[in-house]
Amino acid sequence: MKAFKKYIIDFTEVNYYLEMHAIIWHSLEFPDYYGCNWSAFWDCLKDMYGEPIHIEIIGLEVIERKFGDAAKTMIEILKDFKHFGNDRFSDDIKIELVSGDVRISIE
Repeated sequence: MKAFKKYIIDFTEVNYYLEMHAIIWHSLEFPDYYGCNWSAFWDCLKDMYGEPIHIEIIGLEVIERKFGDAAKTMIEILKDFKHFGNDRFSDDIKIELVSGDVRISIE
């Protein structure tokens, strides 16, 4: 059984758009040069490619409500990440949306 490194991104207390990116930055342990935008999010995710990782996202509904399309953009990028490189490492990437006791896997 693979040992997945677990990352938890918790948006439940986010108030500002840049704070959302700061939460992403710290939660995913991105490097200091993370640019707090979706292009930088993609670039830093690709640096994690090939490692068994498990990302849990809590409070997605908060960023949907406060920042409109930001949640949709983030989920689309995460889907692209999971299937990057013709699904070569897709089994090594688990992404879940968590709301209470409900867990939804992003495929």
